[in-house]
This record gives sequence, C-alpha cells and structure tokens, in this order.
Amino acid sequence: MSNAQNIVIIDYGVGNTHSVSNAISFLGYKKLKISADVNTITDADVLVLPGVGAFDEAVKNLRDRHLEAILNEQVIIKKKPILGICVGMQMLASHSEENGIHQGLNWIEGTVKKLDLPSSFAVPHVGWNNVIVKKEEPLFTRNDLDSNFYFDHSYYFDCDSKYVSAYCDYGIKFTAAVQRENIFGVQFHPEKSQTNGLKLFRSFFNSIK
Repeated sequence: MSNAQNIVIIDYGVGNTHSVSNAISFLGYKKLKISADVNTITDADVLVLPGVGAFDEAVKNLRDRHLEAILNEQVIIKKKPILGICVGMQMLASHSEENGIHQGLNWIEGTVKKLDLPSSFAVPHVGWNNVIVKKEEPLFTRNDLDSNFYFDHSYYFDCDSKYVSAYCDYGIKFTAAVQRENIFGVQFHPEKSQTNGLKLFRSFFNSIK
C-alpha cells in the first residue's frame, strides 16, 4: 500500500498519541488520525495502539471508552492490522500481573510480568538497547538484525516463543516484539527510536496490502 492508506492511532487517554503521530507524519503518511470514534476506526486500513504508564489504568481507559468491542470486531473478526506500542503491546496479552491481576485483550496468549533482574540492572529499564531479531518480516525488514531501540518499562510480555519476533537481552532475555497473523506489538518506543524507529514504522505500513 502507498502513503494513501488510512492510519488511525487509537485515542484512549493514556497513549503518547501525538509523538507517535508526529513520527508517522514525518514519513509522509497524510491520511492519519488520532481517534476513539467508532466510524473512524471502522474506516481505517491499519490501527496503532500506543501506551504509556500502568497496564491496569490503560486497559480500564480502553474499556471505559467502549473500545474493546470495536477493536475485537476490527482486529479479530475483520483481521485489520494493528501495531501495539509499549503498554499497547502488553494489552495484547491474556493478563498482567502489574498492580494485581488484570485481564488484557487476550489476542496473544501470555502474561505481562515484572522484570526480575540481577541487582546490577536498573528497573525500570530505560534507555537504548539492541534487539535480537527472530522474524525479520514484516517489522524489521529495513533494520539491521541487531538495531537498537529506546525502551522505558518495568514489565515484559511472557508468551510462547512462536509469537516472538524479537528479543532484548537486559539481564534476562525478554520479548521485544510479538506478532500473530495481523496483530503486532513492540515493547520499545519506535517513535523515540530515531531512524531505526522510522524504519520499523515504514516496514510495517508498507507490508499492509
């Protein structure tokens, strides 16, 4: 698809929507909206689910705005491509252990767990780290296989290795990116990852037919 595709960044009150929008706009995508409107989401060719902060607040906001049902319809039934970012990726999981047990969207079976690291590694994990790419397509086709990205998190997505497209080694080897059919997620922030992040966005949007 060209830059004419309709891209909608889901607005549910806790995502870093404008920084994500600015990064995607920089690549020349003009038909880009930040929205929680049902019709706008339905008309989208591709969705982006950003997220910052705590899992429980994020998933509560999503449900309070009645977005779970429309996203299930668009992503699970209609197979619309979606990219989750940071907490947006974590919400793809079955549930999270952050601040108690909280149900996720359950699109990719797995659990969000706290980083349990050696004492020499700081939590939260903030800063640049290389990722180890396991599945190059479609997210990493323009990136080197050991590209670095910007992370800012205390929890990680523990799931079956068949869903993992990239790992990061930071005291432990944890999931840096996931994919299942039309559902994709990255633990890092591509919108803060300069050229490597822009390459990932470009690869993702160009892969959509």
